Amino acid sequence: MVFGDIGTSPLYAFSEIFSGAHELPVTDARVLGALSLVFWTLTLIVAVKYVLIVMRADNDGEGGIMALASLATSVVTRHRAATTIMVFGVLGAALFYGDGIITPAVSVLSAVEGLEVAAPALSPYVIPIALVLLIGLFVGQRYGTGRVGVLFGPIMLVWFVVIGALGLASVAQTPSVLASVSPSYAIAFLAGDPLAGFLALGSVVLCVTGAEALYADMGQFGRRPIRLSWFLVATPALYLNYLGQGALVLRDPGSAADSFYLLVPTALQLPMVILATVATVIASQAVISGAFSMTAQAIQLGYLPRLTLRHTSATERGQVYVPFVNWLLMVAVIGLVIGFKDSSNLASAYGIAVTGTFVITTCLITVVARHRWKLSWWIVGPVAALFLVIDVSFFMANLTKFDHGGWFPIVAAAVIFSLLTIWRWGSQRLRRKIDESALPISELPRLLREPGLTVVAGTVAYLTPDDGIPAALVQRARLLKAVDEHVVVLRQEISDTPRVAGDQRVQIEYSDDRCLVARVRFGFMEAADPTQAIRELSGLWPALDPNTCLYCFFSPIVEPARAPLPVFTAIEVYAFMQRNATDPQRYLGLPPHRVIEVRRLVEL
Repeated sequence: MVFGDIGTSPLYAFSEIFSGAHELPVTDARVLGALSLVFWTLTLIVAVKYVLIVMRADNDGEGGIMALASLATSVVTRHRAATTIMVFGVLGAALFYGDGIITPAVSVLSAVEGLEVAAPALSPYVIPIALVLLIGLFVGQRYGTGRVGVLFGPIMLVWFVVIGALGLASVAQTPSVLASVSPSYAIAFLAGDPLAGFLALGSVVLCVTGAEALYADMGQFGRRPIRLSWFLVATPALYLNYLGQGALVLRDPGSAADSFYLLVPTALQLPMVILATVATVIASQAVISGAFSMTAQAIQLGYLPRLTLRHTSATERGQVYVPFVNWLLMVAVIGLVIGFKDSSNLASAYGIAVTGTFVITTCLITVVARHRWKLSWWIVGPVAALFLVIDVSFFMANLTKFDHGGWFPIVAAAVIFSLLTIWRWGSQRLRRKIDESALPISELPRLLREPGLTVVAGTVAYLTPDDGIPAALVQRARLLKAVDEHVVVLRQEISDTPRVAGDQRVQIEYSDDRCLVARVRFGFMEAADPTQAIRELSGLWPALDPNTCLYCFFSPIVEPARAPLPVFTAIEVYAFMQRNATDPQRYLGLPPHRVIEVRRLVEL
């Protein structure tokens, strides 16, 4: 399932080189040069860069560009450098979301378009069939990656065996195509006609779409299984199929427009369309589950508002389902299929998001290799320079397809990047505003014993991310003139690691006969569960009964300050996002009959 996106790239990648946004006349030299570029792109980008290097940079088992950015920031000492790294990480995440929108559309549509070859009479039904399949894919996400994977895994194995066998049969007819494995053909192609070679790079990169999803899904499937699957199954099948398509085009230059399906014997074309369609649905799954993982990371790291997260496996960590993201992706994907109408147009829009993420990943992994792995610049420098040259070349080549649909991932990434950064900026500004009027935690014992306050029987746990006395507690004391008999201040803190060990979860900072101040830490891939922390603390503080304890939290309502002119500001965007965030009670899993919520307007 992880290699579904890369595994279904042969459906369109090789054909796009010759019949895509920049059509390329077919000659034997160009076919061999294109094949050589595909071979070495797969080898260097996927096998060397991602599978062997980037996947070493797991953040406590988690992958993905947000996890990589968090890992990189943890090893730099300067605040400005850490901020720059996280900006790169957020930009990479925005590009990955753009990739997540395009991948299901182009993959499924390219497979169903095989009907135009196998059964031309069904051509008018290509888009409706693709839409039905895509809707079914998103509806099935609620069942979780694990259940879907049990069904999809064997099918994907069959897919790789079949495309490898088809390629091998074609190579056997034209064994001279094996010469393209030599990098000299790629060099000759680029040097002989630099403009054509440069433009061809924009389509060549389509053979490695899904490499970033491979890394993002590492937390759900594990590093070792992904590596074994790549080298033992995916690699030989992909190499053979691309070589087989090239051999076919050498024999029949007219087949370049649809070299994948023309590689299939006529009697088997319709079954192949069915198998390819199922395989592309699986390819879409890898990117969608990667988007879910990245969303969970972004929420915990403070770049997105609270969204409903459902952990779909009790035994496998990292498997989450995010309903809001799922339905938003579905609407966007349906809009793309209807708007772009065919896979060739979508393929033109595909590469910018992918290659932009490649560039950012190379920059981040360079920081990790130098400062975390402590590798010498004599090793890191040349390797980073090599991959930056490759990645930037692919990115620049894809920019030439801006008018052919390349604008879409740029616009999508810009919108997503803006929302991520606005939420982070607004949250920090709101926190500073609240901190201005906050009382230091050292004043808590005095506050609880102030004269004139009524002591209410019972225990209340105040949930707060701040270091001062919780605003909800201060509000109750100042407005209601009441304090609780026993008070627990639970400071919730999100770590820059995916998970926190059990013995490091809860730390008591202060306690007396009436109040307890504790810090509870969660990893950015964990579900924040304050009720579990209260259960742990109950064994250390006799006054705390987890079965009767009430939970109280402060929910500020942001009110944008009045501007001299009626303009739409970033604060208004932040306020809108905050108003529509998931209710804290539901997000934290608090018992509904034991919750007190204190609200207050805060002007920003």
